[in-house]
Amino acid sequence: MASRPAIAVQDLAKVYTTRDGPLSALDSVTFEVAETEFVAVVGRSGCGKTTMLKILGGLVAKTRGTVRVDGVEVTRPVRDAGIVFQAPTLLPWRTVLDNVLLPAELLRLDLALARRRARELLELVGLGGFERRLPRELSGGMQQRAAISRALIHDPRLLLLDEPFGALDALTREEMNLELLRIWSERKKTSVLITHSIPEAVFLADRVIVMTPRPGRIAAIVPVTLPRPRTASMRLSPEFAGLVRKIGELIGIAYD
Repeated sequence: MASRPAIAVQDLAKVYTTRDGPLSALDSVTFEVAETEFVAVVGRSGCGKTTMLKILGGLVAKTRGTVRVDGVEVTRPVRDAGIVFQAPTLLPWRTVLDNVLLPAELLRLDLALARRRARELLELVGLGGFERRLPRELSGGMQQRAAISRALIHDPRLLLLDEPFGALDALTREEMNLELLRIWSERKKTSVLITHSIPEAVFLADRVIVMTPRPGRIAAIVPVTLPRPRTASMRLSPEFAGLVRKIGELIGIAYD
């Protein structure tokens, strides 16, 4: 018997009410994500990628369809999910350690255990020794590392990432891609990444969901056949280039 998927989305639709009338953001979206799988979602701006991620996390209500996480229908914020947004959204008056601990405080977890776990996570993402720093004392990449640690503090089974590296420079973004792969390989969280970068999606994911323009529908789901563990040199391979080109063509972007 096949195991139950970690995420199951069936006939998902989202319609917003606007001043100019109904706006359909998503329509007839159906897919599954297996336990510990890493799935990326790509598509043009406005195709509903972020809306879909927020629905998965229970932050936005759907209009139609069903969304289940570990077999339970999502009707409220998912406790067993860690979410990382494009902006780190660290509280400027709290230290790095205290920012990471915030979800543990809100969920009323054992703070002694959470503090040990926070220090372990900060070591994991390369921020050991920065526990007492304030966010303004960190670079953009370091702030996002802290945000990833915060998302993992309650040991969620699901990691939702909404363009987490979009505001970073190209070199830092590549570095953070490798860092995220390392964290994923060690923690094996079921992960969904929203990104505008096709190369990033191919480099990180097991499968790439390609969305149509609004209203967002699934144009294709492309398996990524690159072996794991992934290395930076794989970006130079013909197989990598072929996958990027294939996904680009589905979206309407030409890669020479």
